[in-house]
Amino acid sequence: MDAEDRADIDAEAGESACPHCGKPSTLCVCERVAPVENRVEVLILQHPQEQDRLLGTARLAGRQLARATFRIGLSWPSLAKALGREAQPADWAVLYLGAANAAELPANREVVVLDKKGAVIADQDAALRRIRGVVVFDGTWAQAKTLWWRNAWVLKARRLVLNPKQRSLYGALRREPRRESLSTIEAIGLALSAIEGRAEIGGALRAGFAAMLDKYRAAIAAGEVKPDAPKESPRRDWRGKRRRPGK
Repeated sequence: MDAEDRADIDAEAGESACPHCGKPSTLCVCERVAPVENRVEVLILQHPQEQDRLLGTARLAGRQLARATFRIGLSWPSLAKALGREAQPADWAVLYLGAANAAELPANREVVVLDKKGAVIADQDAALRRIRGVVVFDGTWAQAKTLWWRNAWVLKARRLVLNPKQRSLYGALRREPRRESLSTIEAIGLALSAIEGRAEIGGALRAGFAAMLDKYRAAIAAGEVKPDAPKESPRRDWRGKRRRPGK
């Protein structure tokens, strides 16, 4: 986290921010979360204008994961530049933000691999085994879409579509336009659990998220944090179709 980010949070919360998760001390759970030894690497790209400092989960995910890289920016010339080391997009997958037809997805899978053209790959198990890393965009729907189009190298990666059975732990704290919308940390946990075949990864990340939300609600009750009112706003999917609030 850079000095500007810390200053933003300090001004908002009236206290110093954790250098790891970026949250004020009243919301920091870094000492309570269990570290996750993930084999598949995660690259989190956050839009510079992402403003969800209190309820955001990207930094917390980076804190828990043993192999995670967190970057703030709009574009990088290559995956290698974003990571800071050599890597090939063909060995990676990106959490895809486009609309997916649930009827075409395997009913027994919460994480589905698509090819570069968006078609479901026949041998899902083999496709998951080939993934060496996952790219995740963090920000609003519009910000994530901007990151997608500003980084052309993601088009060389496989795509991961999430079809979660569980709703996000955000609950009434945040209204999402789609049933399958998850927090960044939940999405990462679901993807890594499927790729590595280790459900405990998702469980550990989800537990860390739950601890953060518990502290958030406690801070609101104690008057230490001003709650963010859940907002509904029109969203656009990748086809340019405007979605009504709450849909």
